[in-house]
Amino acid sequence: MGQKINPKIFRLGILYNWDSRWFFSNKALYRKNLLLDIKLREAIFKNYAYASVTQVEIERAINKITLIIHSVKPGMIIGQGGKRLEELKKFIAKTLNIDNKSKEIKIDIKIEPVKKPYLNANFVAQTIASKLIKNFPHRSVVHNAMDRVMEAGAKGVKIQLGGRVAGAEISRREKYFQGKVSTSTIRANIDFARFPALTKSGYVGIKVWICK
Repeated sequence: MGQKINPKIFRLGILYNWDSRWFFSNKALYRKNLLLDIKLREAIFKNYAYASVTQVEIERAINKITLIIHSVKPGMIIGQGGKRLEELKKFIAKTLNIDNKSKEIKIDIKIEPVKKPYLNANFVAQTIASKLIKNFPHRSVVHNAMDRVMEAGAKGVKIQLGGRVAGAEISRREKYFQGKVSTSTIRANIDFARFPALTKSGYVGIKVWICK
């Protein structure tokens, strides 16, 4: 079971909550909002990559949208005296096709700091990807990341690389382990993330499992 399903989806409602929290009975509206959520999440991850954004939660009410952005470097999003928050609001309004001056829909933004970044699978995957893109030796990058994760207090970590690793002619998968990762036990607090790294030889897929 643990090998065939996303560990976070497997534990939804038990250990984890949904990243999008809203409901509309109108099917057309539901579909539209779902696609907008995906588009907005991808845009924030891409445009604020320098702030190491790890998670974007979206809550919708009838006339209000609340965004909770989890970031390793929240100061880079907020800016001095909160100057950059207005830019972020304009960016969100543009992405969602909302008139920024409209009082019908209110946009509320909350920036949450990630206190232990090396216990966050998304941050670890992003860190590995950034180093693989810069052509660092993949084994030393992975082992260094795993050591940092274990030092942060994790019970176990598993990292998988897939693709033309180190510029190999034939694509392959490499798995690395430290400690214990119980993927099939629902009680186990497993954080999971996957992230692509565009290297000179092509894409290398990175998967990270962290047992907290």
